[in-house]
Amino acid sequence: MYSTRVSRHVKARPSDVYRALVDGDAIVKWRVPDGMTGEVHEFDGREGGAFRISLTYDAPTGAGKSSARTDTYHGRFVELVPGERVVEVFEFETGDPALQGEVTMTTTLTEVDGGTEVLVVHEGMPDTVPAADNETGTRMALDSLAELVERD
Repeated sequence: MYSTRVSRHVKARPSDVYRALVDGDAIVKWRVPDGMTGEVHEFDGREGGAFRISLTYDAPTGAGKSSARTDTYHGRFVELVPGERVVEVFEFETGDPALQGEVTMTTTLTEVDGGTEVLVVHEGMPDTVPAADNETGTRMALDSLAELVERD
């Protein structure tokens, strides 16, 4: 198990960024890495609320964790501090023991000149998921998050 930290400056207020973190319609627009399509099966964006999301590779050669081309994960919101922090615990839906176990993802929002510094920390990532892949996917998601909230 390992941890990663990825941050990005977003030209939007922390309250606008926060809303995009707890809205299922927004999540499917920004939390999907390039080359994948997202589907929200369940999403209750409140503390204690559950979610279930699938990410499917667009290319037939993509290798998923849950099925041939799909990564499905489910979890819950452990802590929500409006405009400041979102703590989620999730796990992949897989029969592979090397990919099982809970991952904690903490997103911290810090108001800075010209917007918000967004920091995403993953703790407990399975060693079989390359750290570089996790970091790249997180960067892609944060780029999409910025695009979404900076537009509004």
